[in-house]
Amino acid sequence: MRRGLVIPAGVFMKNVVLVGHCGADSSYLRMAVAGAGTAVSVVSVEDEESLSAALENGVELVLINRILDWGFDEQEGVSLISRLRRTHPNLKTMLVSNYADAQAAAVAAGALPGFGKREIGSSRVKELLRGALEEGGQTLKSAKAR
Repeated sequence: MRRGLVIPAGVFMKNVVLVGHCGADSSYLRMAVAGAGTAVSVVSVEDEESLSAALENGVELVLINRILDWGFDEQEGVSLISRLRRTHPNLKTMLVSNYADAQAAAVAAGALPGFGKREIGSSRVKELLRGALEEGGQTLKSAKAR
């Protein structure tokens, strides 16, 4: 008999949102987040309405693609990070991009240091994700409750 995920008492699921990633990348990112060693729920969103709904449910981390092909006013992930920083200042975001200049722009816009798609599955990415998801970090919902 197969059992579902059992979460110990006192441990809460952390919500991670993937923004603008194709199906294959979303699968790899889900595995990377799961490998960070914490109880997480990962959801993919492809438009503004879905992102807003996810943010209302409480989010620990948003992993944003460098290029947003559809569904958002912004066409670049860094622009979305800038907007989210203004509207949700406690929200943790990371850019997923292999380009160092895009990573630097994302950090300047308020994101945590991110990683490239080629790095998914590496120990560096595991540590970045673990750090972003570790206890003591504020979720958007917990920050609103204060």
